[in-house]
Formats: sequence, C-alpha cells, structure tokens
Amino acid sequence: MDHFLYQNGALHAEDVAISDIAAAVGTPFYVYSAATLRRHYKLFQEALHGMDHLICFAMKANGNLAVLKLMADLGAGIDVVSIGEYHKARAAGVPGERIVFSGVGKTRDEMRAALIGGIRQFNVESEPELLALGQVATGLGKTAPITIRVNPDVDAKTHAKIATGKSENKFGIPIAKAREVFAQAANLPGIEVVGIDVHIGSQLTDLSPYEMAFTKVADLTRALRSDGHDIRRLDLGGGLGIPYERSNLAPPLPMEYGAVIRQTLGDLGCEIEIEPGRLIAGNAGLLVSSVIYLKEGEGRNFLILDAAMNDLIRPAMYDAYHDIVAVAQPAAGCELRPVDVVGPVCESGDTFARARALPPLVSGDLVAFRSAGAYGAVMASEYNGRPLVPEVLVEGDQFAVIRARPSLEEMIMRDRIPEWL
Repeated sequence: MDHFLYQNGALHAEDVAISDIAAAVGTPFYVYSAATLRRHYKLFQEALHGMDHLICFAMKANGNLAVLKLMADLGAGIDVVSIGEYHKARAAGVPGERIVFSGVGKTRDEMRAALIGGIRQFNVESEPELLALGQVATGLGKTAPITIRVNPDVDAKTHAKIATGKSENKFGIPIAKAREVFAQAANLPGIEVVGIDVHIGSQLTDLSPYEMAFTKVADLTRALRSDGHDIRRLDLGGGLGIPYERSNLAPPLPMEYGAVIRQTLGDLGCEIEIEPGRLIAGNAGLLVSSVIYLKEGEGRNFLILDAAMNDLIRPAMYDAYHDIVAVAQPAAGCELRPVDVVGPVCESGDTFARARALPPLVSGDLVAFRSAGAYGAVMASEYNGRPLVPEVLVEGDQFAVIRARPSLEEMIMRDRIPEWL
C-alpha cells in the first residue's frame, strides 16, 4: 500500500496534488510520502513484535537527510556502508549506538572515524578487515564490537547484480570457515564478537532462500556457542522485495518474513537486527516527469520524457520494471497505445519501457514512475550535464523541498580549471 492515489481526477501524494508540486519545483522530481514511510517501518515492527530487535534502515536505498530523520524519530537504526553515509546518519540525529557499519571495503580511516564517533557494530566481511579493525581499535584504546558476515552459499533467486549470498559473490566469509575466523577474532585485542551477520540479496520475492540461510545461521550459532562464543546478536540483513509490477502477485509481507525468523531463530534468545531499505522506501516514492515529445517512428512510437537514465538508472542497469502512470487520471475505457518510454540522454540504454501500453499523452503532460523511492535519487548522476533532480517530502496537505535542484552555474562551478590552462 502507498499514499499515491487519484483524487478528483488528479494523482496526489497524500493530500497534495502532484501537479501542484510540479508547478512549484519543475520536472523531473522525486516525491516521497511520509505516511507511507512510517507505515512500512511499522509493518516490520509488528512482524517482530515480542522479539528483542532493532530495525536498521538501509541508507543505501535512500540517503536523504529528511528521510533519515523521519526514520530516526521512529526509533530506527541505520545501516551504512561508507563514512559518508555514517556522517549523514549522525547529521540526521541518529546516535552512534544505532548505526551498523556494513560493506566489504572499510578503510582504516573509516574505522577510526566510526570508533571515535560511536558505533553499534561493524559487520566484518573478511580476515584482512578483521585484523585491520583490531589494530585501529587498539591504537585508539577502544574495543570494536563486531559481527562476522558469513556467506551461506544460498541462491536468493534474484537479479545477478543484487545477489550477495552465493559462494561466488564478494560478500562475507564462507560459512564452512566461520568457526575458524570467529576463533581468530576472539583472540584479537581491540575486538569484541557480539554476533553473526548474513545478507543474501535484494528484491527477494520468495521466502525459501531466507529459511535456508537462517537455518544455517541457527546451526552456526549453536556451534559457536559450544566453542565458547557469546553469540547474542543476529544481523539478518534485508532484501525483502516489493511489487514493482502491480499486475503480478505480491511478494511476501513483512509478517510472513517475521514468521520465518521466529521459526528458524526464535529459540536462540538472540537480539535480531534487520536492515530493510527497499520495502520501506521503494513504494513511498515517485519520480515525476513531463512529456517533451511524442515521436512517431517506423513500427514504434517513442514517448520522450524530461527524466532520463541519470535520474532513474534501475531500468538501464537491471532491466527493472516500474509502473508508469499519467498524473491526470485517464478517462474510463480510454484506448491504450504501446509506446517506448525514453529519456533525452544520448544512449540507447536510456529507455524506461518498451511497448508499454499507456493512454494518449502529449507534450507537457505529466507522468509518474511508481516504486521509485528506493535506489532512485540516491543512484542519480549528472551524466550528460544534467543537474540532479530535486526531492520533495509530503506530509498530509503540505510539502517541502528536501533537496533542491542545483542551478547550472552551481553544477559548473564545482569544476576547477588549473591556472596553466
């Protein structure tokens, strides 16, 4: 469910007309619904009710400070993968004890900054990282709380570019080697082992890979405890999928996901951490764009928009599907026509959809890409000299620009020409 519905023939974000936002900020732009963000977070809270747990929003899905502040006010932790994300989380008011630091390539400078600033845990991904973290922590006279990320060699049945739990993926240590690495960690100065971390991929639409992975984690927990380790925290990552194509069957609900956690891990007495991003933010956002031209070609027509692959790269990178809807509600029974929906970037890959059935649209009409709140603005670039698009947050009948569109002058002035040119 989201809060983007037609009211009186016009698409609204909560109680604000999308066309009113477009008139105020121009197109293209991202818009997020605060009510949807809160609702999706609370679904996870309900799914884990009665269990000791922390929901850490995966900031890589949406890193806007206003979104992070909204999450922090709900009591969420934040999962970060760089020191830049760490500092954004702190700037949004998230305390260090609610920040989890993930990622395969943490540098010593990043480790040092997080240890000084405060951190809940590092999710350690390799033996070299473990040794480096121990040295940095010892040098600061601190102890680094860690989980060790294990790779369970489970096929998440998702897109190859967002699968992270198979043996050929770069993430974590092989689960068969886990006891050896945990023993090494227990003997390192500056390191405190608090638990196990696992994350098998993103946009999962089947719960069976979770069940397989969590069962392996449960077995490992018992084995590590028999080795004398105090395993008290299990970080299960995120990855639960969302319904990008509304005509398809819906992915599992958070409550069903929570049931798998209870079934596989509920008897261990561990604190549970999960790191959802897409399911919280994905359907809480739209990308809104204007039609520039309808171009008639040989055998196909092209709907050319002012949004492009630099604004929303998921279709070009992952062949991802996004529902595209007219902001002005089409008349009942109007004829739909197949068009290729494309942007103005000079790449054939700048294509959002092929032969998509849409109502008649003309220059100046507004369209909205649904399910664009995650991995949308955060992955945008200025390719082809196109400024980053603004982000807008809606709360009831009010809206605010939470990231402004830079002017062309601001974009150009970030470059520097050396004196010798």
